[in-house]
Amino acid sequence: MSFEDALKEVDSGVIIDIEVTPGSKVLCVPSGYNLWRKRIEVRLSQNAQKGKANEQLISALADLFGLRSSEISFVNGMHNSKKSLLLQNAEYSHIIAILNDNLPDDAV
Repeated sequence: MSFEDALKEVDSGVIIDIEVTPGSKVLCVPSGYNLWRKRIEVRLSQNAQKGKANEQLISALADLFGLRSSEISFVNGMHNSKKSLLLQNAEYSHIIAILNDNLPDDAV
């Protein structure tokens, strides 16, 4: 099993399952892969207050995948550490390639 279990191709793009740790010392997107929960791990420097961590997450994912922030939306988990986001108009193979290049070696 690999990090690809955290991704699902849909008609409108790709859904990515993420587990967020807000309030970390540094921003790290992605920081790893949780094999048991089948989620990409992300560390955010913003705290989970007034939507700041969610804003940072969307901005960081947009930068990572070369998307506009408006092309990323929550499917569920907006108020939870376990989130699913839709990457609209994203190609599954492109997302896989970017994660392969950016995930730590022990997560791939």
